[in-house]
Amino acid sequence: MTDHTTLRSANEARQREWDADAQITAAYRGNELAGEVGEACNVIKKLERERLGIRGSRASVEELADELADVVICADLIAMHYGIDLLEAVIRKFNATSEKVGLKTRLAAGADL
Repeated sequence: MTDHTTLRSANEARQREWDADAQITAAYRGNELAGEVGEACNVIKKLERERLGIRGSRASVEELADELADVVICADLIAMHYGIDLLEAVIRKFNATSEKVGLKTRLAAGADL
C-alpha cells in the first residue's frame, strides 16, 4: 500500500492499477461523473424529504459526504484525462466569478480545496 499526499497522485496510481490497458475513455468518465452527481442529488432529495416530513426513504449527511467525494474524485479523473490542473482551474474560476459579480472574496494561488 502506498499513501499519496494529493488526490491527483492517488488517482494516477490507482488508475494504473484499475485500468492497466488504458481503455477508459473521456466519455466513460463523463457518464461516471453524471452518475455520481445523480447519486448525490438522490441523497439530497432524501434529506429534504426528511426535513419536510414527507414519507419515503431517508439518507444521512454521511452518505451525502461519500457521494460528493465521488463527484470530486470523478471530476479529477476527467481533468487528469485532459491534462487540467483542477485546483488551478477552481481557483481561476472562483476568482473570475467573484470579479464578474463584484464580490471581494478570492481564493489565493496555491490554496487547498
